[in-house]
Amino acid sequence: MQNESVKPSNYISSVVIIAILFFIFGFVTWLNGALMPFLQTACEITPFQASLVTMAFYIAYFVMALPSSFVLRRTGYKNGLFIGLLIMSLGALIFIPAAYTRIFSIFLIGLFVLGTGLALLQTAVNPFITIIGPSESAAVRISFMGICNKFAGFISPLVLSALVMHGMEKFSDDKLNALSGGDKDVLLNELASRLVGPYVVMAIVLFLFGVIVKFSGLPDKIDVEDDHDGTLDDFIKQIPQALKIPHVLLGVITLFLYVGVEVMAGDSLTQFGKDIQLSNAATLTSYTMAFMILGYILGIVFIPKYISQSGALQASAILGIICSIGAGIASVTDTSLFSMIFGWLNGFPGFNFEIIPNSVFFVTLLGLANALMWPAIWPLVLKDLGSYTKIASALLIMSIAGGAIIPPIYASLGQKIGFQPALLIMVPMYIFILYYAVKGHKVRKA
Repeated sequence: MQNESVKPSNYISSVVIIAILFFIFGFVTWLNGALMPFLQTACEITPFQASLVTMAFYIAYFVMALPSSFVLRRTGYKNGLFIGLLIMSLGALIFIPAAYTRIFSIFLIGLFVLGTGLALLQTAVNPFITIIGPSESAAVRISFMGICNKFAGFISPLVLSALVMHGMEKFSDDKLNALSGGDKDVLLNELASRLVGPYVVMAIVLFLFGVIVKFSGLPDKIDVEDDHDGTLDDFIKQIPQALKIPHVLLGVITLFLYVGVEVMAGDSLTQFGKDIQLSNAATLTSYTMAFMILGYILGIVFIPKYISQSGALQASAILGIICSIGAGIASVTDTSLFSMIFGWLNGFPGFNFEIIPNSVFFVTLLGLANALMWPAIWPLVLKDLGSYTKIASALLIMSIAGGAIIPPIYASLGQKIGFQPALLIMVPMYIFILYYAVKGHKVRKA
């Protein structure tokens, strides 16, 4: 049923505004993949330290998941969107002193502030897109928003790389190590300062769009059946009871692992590419996002007409297992797989992408495996929860922290045993996701 506060006359404009918000989510989120190798060079940090980029960003979801719903109750949803965009604008501005000082911790603060704004926006906008229009078209709207999100993820690494990562050959490890301390600092300062312009523009765009949202026709209140009227303390006290429901606990773990492997396949892939000295390492996230877009399109076509949500999750997990094994053992020099499947496209006007090694290709294919997991896990966890629906949703948002925890584990392990064999840690994670798809979501009693 369409929300009564949304008039037919502003339905289209509301959907357009939300689509732009989902594009912003994707653009900002998937910049992290390009940032990691860039900051590793500019700030002279280790791969593990570079992986803290994702930790600082995604841990904000864990911190803000519960408070966000209460902030929105006080401000209203439209004002909440405005505040979230302002917070993100502030986070982008923090990159200015970070770039001029090359102090990595300041970059992490900026990323945490960006993540905080995004957590508030995500909490506000997901109910909007679900009930802002007719219920029978909700799935189509959600899938369209997912495509907007991942399309932004496809182009954001390309945009950042074009703006700040041109002429990177003069910043190679060999050339930097050959310079004296003073000359090296001058060169690295030049490199870091390239971030200032793009992030100033980002801050301005976020602020201006926040103003547009503030004075738009979006409703300030939406009707949510399971709204919570207690205090934050009361809400938190429900957490142990909710986690005693087996399929909820297993579902939270499943989403935690899913987000972790998704961030590995998107952002941490650039660390693997840098380790094997690929010239296009910073743009590898775009390959993964392209496969995620394909996965969303397949989901729109096949679910639920030809395959159920749990069936899609099973197929996705199996593909994840296969690709994880392939990523861990395939060649890092042979490019035959990608060349055979996609190389012929380079003969067409407008197609001119670099061929990638087989192992990297398997990682990018995880974008296809991961695409349908988010929309499949949520309904399996929330089914028939009644009064626990709201707290279970908050727990699922908190479990996005998998993107903060798992990539640093991969980076730390990669420094010890090698970044390619370390990719095999994804195999047991996909096996657990497969278990939840087959059996775990059915476990309704302790």
